[in-house]
Amino acid sequence: MSVLDTRISWTRLALSLALSLVGNAGMWAIIVILPAVQAEFGVDRATASLPYTLTMVGFALGNWVIGRWVDRYGVGRVLAVAALVMAGSFAGAAAAPNIATLSALQLVVGFATAASFGPLIADVSQWFLRRRGIAVAIIASGNYLSGAIWPLVLADILAGPGWRPAYLVIAASALLIMLPLSYALRKPLPDEAMQASAAAAALRAKTAGIPQNTLLWLLALAGIGCCVAMAMPQVHIVAYCVDLGYGPAVGAEMLSLMLMGGVASRLVSGVLADKLGGVLTLLIGSSLQMLALFLYLPASGLVSLYVVSLIFGLSQGGIVPSYAIIVREYLPPKEAGAKVGFVIMATIVGMALGGWMSGWIYDLTGSYRLAFINGIAFNALNVGVMLLILFRSRPRAPRQAIAA
Repeated sequence: MSVLDTRISWTRLALSLALSLVGNAGMWAIIVILPAVQAEFGVDRATASLPYTLTMVGFALGNWVIGRWVDRYGVGRVLAVAALVMAGSFAGAAAAPNIATLSALQLVVGFATAASFGPLIADVSQWFLRRRGIAVAIIASGNYLSGAIWPLVLADILAGPGWRPAYLVIAASALLIMLPLSYALRKPLPDEAMQASAAAAALRAKTAGIPQNTLLWLLALAGIGCCVAMAMPQVHIVAYCVDLGYGPAVGAEMLSLMLMGGVASRLVSGVLADKLGGVLTLLIGSSLQMLALFLYLPASGLVSLYVVSLIFGLSQGGIVPSYAIIVREYLPPKEAGAKVGFVIMATIVGMALGGWMSGWIYDLTGSYRLAFINGIAFNALNVGVMLLILFRSRPRAPRQAIAA
């Protein structure tokens, strides 16, 4: 009897989401403590931002490397090791004597944190077939929800004892929460369920006119394109609001609006993916994101910026999870961890590149206008790649054949 789309699958999803809320703290904690770190070590803003940069480098590499380990050793064992590494690196960072040591440890934090994103998404996708889209959307939302929850959890600690005790709280949470949950996820997917999932992927792959390795690289290129575009508002909205005279608090509110809109977008996109498939769902989200970027160009009033930021959040949230769905629809399940991790890594590279490019363009021109246009151009690259994949494949045939 198959366990796909059963109560076992949904229970595993719930446990994975709980683990994700703790595990993704490593991506957001450094942002929360950045002002305190800058003040304590007496460095400029660029130097104080170095730990975040290395966190994202580690996060990008971890999604790919840890994804490969999950394919080989199973998600339970790998998550347990990641929890131990995360706890140790956070505890070490809490005792860091200087910014260089903190930066090096944040690289490790980012690497371990990655286990709770791409590799966990890949594992959850294995346990679903008919409801894979919404399942992937729910587990991918754990990253955004973690970003909304942890700043609130740490706020009182930062206001009192400071950032070092706050880091010790995260280290303890990794041990007390992630370790038991990783043990609960130790059971592998039964062979018969793996075979059913593999058969579905093989049937769909036969309808695609693109070799598997070519498809993987096209998805990586598309991931860079969409996330260079995505980074423009997400990374620079606070600075943009400061330039317009609205202040950083307004920019922070707009960023929060984007993230909450992103959670809603991920859930809606998951439902769409179950009906339309990953390629068409991603294409819809990417097209709407490009429209939102166009809307930023004339928007300069406070109300219009809030509205456009909400539109942007509601457009972009489902894009990254859709890559995982496409990989699972077209590629072998035994390689899901590595291939999902590789494409997720490409999207993170796109975010890092887009954040830097937008700042570079601003330094050259003194305005964000050309940075928005640059984002639109990269978004158009993503749309073009997805149209190519859509036109070279016939996504409805596998569903009809499977149903028969």
